Amino acid sequence: MDPASLMHSDFWNDSAPCAAGRFTGAIPDLAELRAQVLFETSGSSGKPKWIALGKHALRVSADAVNAHLDVTVSSCWGLALPLHHVGGFGVASRAFAAGCRLEHFAPRWQPETFTRWIADFQITHTSLVPTQVHDLVAGQHRAPQGLRAIVVGGGRLDTTTGRAARALGWPVLASYGMTEAASQIATQPLAALDAPYESAPIPVLPIWQTKFGDDDQLLIAGPALFSGTLICDGEAWIYHARSLPWHETRDRVQLEARGITPLGRIDSMVKVLGELIDPQSIEHELLTLSNGKLSPQRIAVIAVPDPRGEHALVPVFDASVDRDLMRQILAYYSEGAPGPRRLRQPVILEPLPLSPLGKPLRAEILRMICE
Repeated sequence: MDPASLMHSDFWNDSAPCAAGRFTGAIPDLAELRAQVLFETSGSSGKPKWIALGKHALRVSADAVNAHLDVTVSSCWGLALPLHHVGGFGVASRAFAAGCRLEHFAPRWQPETFTRWIADFQITHTSLVPTQVHDLVAGQHRAPQGLRAIVVGGGRLDTTTGRAARALGWPVLASYGMTEAASQIATQPLAALDAPYESAPIPVLPIWQTKFGDDDQLLIAGPALFSGTLICDGEAWIYHARSLPWHETRDRVQLEARGITPLGRIDSMVKVLGELIDPQSIEHELLTLSNGKLSPQRIAVIAVPDPRGEHALVPVFDASVDRDLMRQILAYYSEGAPGPRRLRQPVILEPLPLSPLGKPLRAEILRMICE
C-alpha cells in the first residue's frame, strides 16, 4: 500500500475491504468487511489472523490523537514506521484527518539519515519504537528544531533512554496502544515535555473508557475499537464479529487518575518455584541497569520448561552485545534478585530473532535455545 493513497478521500470513501499488509489470496466477500481495513497479527493458536478496523474507527482515533498533540493543518506528520502496522497506518490517517502534510521516510533506518530527514522536510510530529529512540541516543544525534512530538509506541521506552533523548532535544512521549484499538489508547500530552521523562503513568485519550477485569486485566470500550477478527481455518477464512462492547486486552495495568501504567501481558506470566513471574519485567530491569547502553532489540528473557521449578528464566543476548557489559548487568541484577527471579547462564544468538518493529520473537527464541 502506498502512503500517498491514504491522503485522498477516495480511499476513505471506498467501501471495499483492503489489507494494510500482504493478504494471501482474495479477501472474503463478506458484508461485515465493508469499509474495513485488515491488519495482520499473531494469534495464540498460530493460525493466520487479521484484525478488522473500520475506516470510521481509524478516523476517530486519528482525530483524537491530533487533538491531543495539537496537530493543525500547518503541521507535518512524518511516517517512519511500516504502513502494514497500525502504528504506521495511524500516522498517515492523522495526516489526512488534519489536512496537513505527510512525509514518508523511505530509506533503510539509519539514525543520521533520519535526523537529516526531520530537518529537511520540517517534520513536526512522528512516531517511533523504543529501538529507534535508542539508536538516536546511542549516536548522540541532536534533534532538529521544529519537531514538536515523538509518540513512542510498540513497547516501553525506559526512563534512562527517554531522559537522554529529551536532553538531545527529541520530544519523546510515552504511549500505550494496540491494533484492536486502532493504535493509541493512552498518550502523554505535550505538557509532559516540561518535566523529566517518565514512562508512566500515561493519560487515557478521551475516546476510551477503561475498567478492570479479572487479574487486574484492562478492559476498554470506545468508538475506535475493532469490528472483528478474520481467522484462517484450514483453507477457509472465518470472520468472528466482536460481540461485546468491552474488549479484554490481556494486559495487566495500574489505573489511576493520572492514567495507565502497563505491567505486562497476562499471557507472559509464568510459574517459577510456585510464584508468578513476568519475564518481560526482568528485561526492563536489565535495560535499566545498562544505563542506556543496551537496546531493547539486543535482549530477551525467556521462560524455559524446568522439571523442578516448572520454569526457569534464561537471559538471551544478541551476539553484538559487549561481553563485559553483559556480565556487568547480570552481576548487578543477581545481587538483588530473589530466588524465583534468578537467571540461568546467558545464551547468545546470532542474530537474536526480531519482528519488523524490533521486538524479540519469543516463540522462535524459545525454540532455538531449547534445541
